[in-house]
Amino acid sequence: MASERKFVTENIRRQLLKEYLMSRVGRAGFGGLDVQRTPMGTRVTLITERPGLVIGRRGEAIKSLTKAIEEDFNFSNPQIEVQEVENPNLNAQIMAEKLANALERGWHFRRAGHSTVRRIMDSGARGCQVIIAGKLTGQRHRTEKFKEGHIKYCGQAKLNFMHQGFAPAKLKPGIIGVTVQIMDPNARLPDEISIIPPEPTAETTPAVAVAPSGEVKAEEKKAVEAVEELKKAAEATAPAAKPKRAKKKKEEGAPAAPGTAAEEKKPVRRRKKKEEPAQPAPPVSVPVTAITTTPAQAIISAEEPKPIVEAPEKKEEKKPEQTEEKKEGQ
Repeated sequence: MASERKFVTENIRRQLLKEYLMSRVGRAGFGGLDVQRTPMGTRVTLITERPGLVIGRRGEAIKSLTKAIEEDFNFSNPQIEVQEVENPNLNAQIMAEKLANALERGWHFRRAGHSTVRRIMDSGARGCQVIIAGKLTGQRHRTEKFKEGHIKYCGQAKLNFMHQGFAPAKLKPGIIGVTVQIMDPNARLPDEISIIPPEPTAETTPAVAVAPSGEVKAEEKKAVEAVEELKKAAEATAPAAKPKRAKKKKEEGAPAAPGTAAEEKKPVRRRKKKEEPAQPAPPVSVPVTAITTTPAQAIISAEEPKPIVEAPEKKEEKKPEQTEEKKEGQ
């Protein structure tokens, strides 16, 4: 248990030192802290955006920092080393502090989040995520996330390639937490595989390195000659093959007369097709006129000469004829 307590107390002390330096070196752009124990003492490495503000005039600021670290945090013989950040836009802690300052100055959280993501991605990062949590629009807590690119949330890839920074923004409704995660642009993920071509062997290297121009020209000449020979052979065989094919066609076509008969039948069929539509045209028109004229006249002649009065007259004429015939017979 003694060793575990020792590790816990050491980590608590380092975290307190980090928070103290963040408050003291906030204007210079605090980018990170590294504490290493050496036989000569404790070496503290500060990563800042503007190292001149940390050092101060004639080293006065850095002397006061070393004195405070030795007395307040009980580090033996501390030695502070200041390093400048190569690209501040790829440092998660610096970008988190800048975003928190923008929120404190009155920027809208969506505008600040999108602009931060754009700056990070334009600098060459493979991916980034910005999380803003707190009372953003009302009295209720909210969490807004702005992300772009490739992001890892767990595993060894997150521990190795994802850099995280946190900074608080103090506003009237309350404190808003700002978290920025950036993936290293030089990160190589486990699923990215590069195939290395095989190296040339010792036998082939001298032949490739010492390639005289005379051999190359000789090979080109051989290739041209081979192409010309192929062309000549093709030209020689082409005219001999054509007459043979023509003779075969004539011999095959001479005894076989059905080929000519089939060709003669084709125009006959076409003539029949032309004559057939011409014949039915006159007979169709003639009977139509006969049908329309004759029955109409018959109907008129049959219906008009049948009045109701003529029927009894015919009966009256028949009766006297019958009586006269009977008298003559008697």
